[in-house]
Amino acid sequence: MSNLLRLLGRRLVALPFMAFGVTFLVFFLMSFSQYDPAVAALGENSTPEALAAFRHEMGYDLPWWQQFFNYIGGLFHGDMGVYGVNKDSVAARVGQAFPITLQLTFIGLLIAIVFAIVFGVLAALYRDTWVDQLIRVVSIIAIATPSFWLGVLLIYVLQIKMALLPGSGDLVPFTQDPGAYLARMAMPSFALGLPVAGQLTRIIRTSMVEELDKDYVRTAIGAGVPKRVVVARNVFRNALITPVTTLGMKIGYLMGGAIVIEVIFALPGMGTAMFDGINGNQPMLVQGVVLVVALAFIIINIIVDLLYVLINPRIRTV
Repeated sequence: MSNLLRLLGRRLVALPFMAFGVTFLVFFLMSFSQYDPAVAALGENSTPEALAAFRHEMGYDLPWWQQFFNYIGGLFHGDMGVYGVNKDSVAARVGQAFPITLQLTFIGLLIAIVFAIVFGVLAALYRDTWVDQLIRVVSIIAIATPSFWLGVLLIYVLQIKMALLPGSGDLVPFTQDPGAYLARMAMPSFALGLPVAGQLTRIIRTSMVEELDKDYVRTAIGAGVPKRVVVARNVFRNALITPVTTLGMKIGYLMGGAIVIEVIFALPGMGTAMFDGINGNQPMLVQGVVLVVALAFIIINIIVDLLYVLINPRIRTV
């Protein structure tokens, strides 16, 4: 418990500095954008006077460093700026889109973990047999399959040709209609999670094989402990240490992939919001989406670090 609290304390102390660094980097890079928010909001036929008045009202005529500190001040009050001619709230748009991205990421991660555990353990227990070879081939194919290509293929086969699952349309909340919600999220979640499932399968298989070859496993089995008990109580838990260390990066990959998948399947998440921001020349909206995704990635990695300590209590220095 002391290790866990020590790690949590260190991460919480570092979190504000990392958040500030990410905010500064995103704002600084977006300051190089050639798009004029005033022109994007008012149109190219607007008068120079109207454009100048809009820039002054929104603070776009200030130096970028002054805009940055104004932006930081707004973040402390939950204000991420506005975009568009109607001055829609970036925070409101992100607040609507981010939960959908989280749901898609979570379901895709769940699919990846279930597939990886089942097939990774089977490949290790039946290593060098036809089962192991088959799982190896399937996992390599999964790793090599781009999520966006798989998404398009699923839409063509399961929606257009077979009419089994919807690939577009409104997303019904889970509490309102679980069946319709899962049907709508099935294809994008599978397309998102399959490549990660292939990667985790190889990692779990390798970790399981290394644990199965250790002396304590042979000693326990030789002492009469059933192999399934040794595998369930010791081997599997120890083998999870390596996959968990890579889980943070995989979640980041899933969130990044979710942005592309959402556009393909017309889900109103962060990907669609970013696409609208880029397509409509709205740097404030793009900046808000990138910032929230980056901060979410930092927080998720902190949680993964805590899980690593929980799974591996032998760690004394964190």
